[in-house]
Amino acid sequence: QVQLVESGGGLVQPGGSLRLSCAASGSIFSINAMGWYRQAPGKERALVASISSSSDVKYYAGSVKGRFTISRDNAKNTVYLQMNSLKPEDTAIYYCNAVGRVGEARYDWGQGTQVTVSS
Repeated sequence: QVQLVESGGGLVQPGGSLRLSCAASGSIFSINAMGWYRQAPGKERALVASISSSSDVKYYAGSVKGRFTISRDNAKNTVYLQMNSLKPEDTAIYYCNAVGRVGEARYDWGQGTQVTVSS
């Protein structure tokens, strides 16, 4: 059974930064593309960034491109999301998951981590 544990969220002012971490259990981590999704109140969960198993291919949603950076450490079974220049519209619960061929999440969701951008 795969477990995903997200951390690093919090309250930050507009223009600030946060670094999210996601620890994955099991042997699935190194063979899967991994991604960060977010769900804002009243909206569907959406993929914001993904990274291939060898870190050579990265995807960013247009709304975060140039501000967010995804990375991973396969030795630690951990994926990161560095978020800079945060905006109020980045407020959401952030989740990580393994990413399928068309961007779908492959495993059960973890609890997520809340990011609130507000002055």
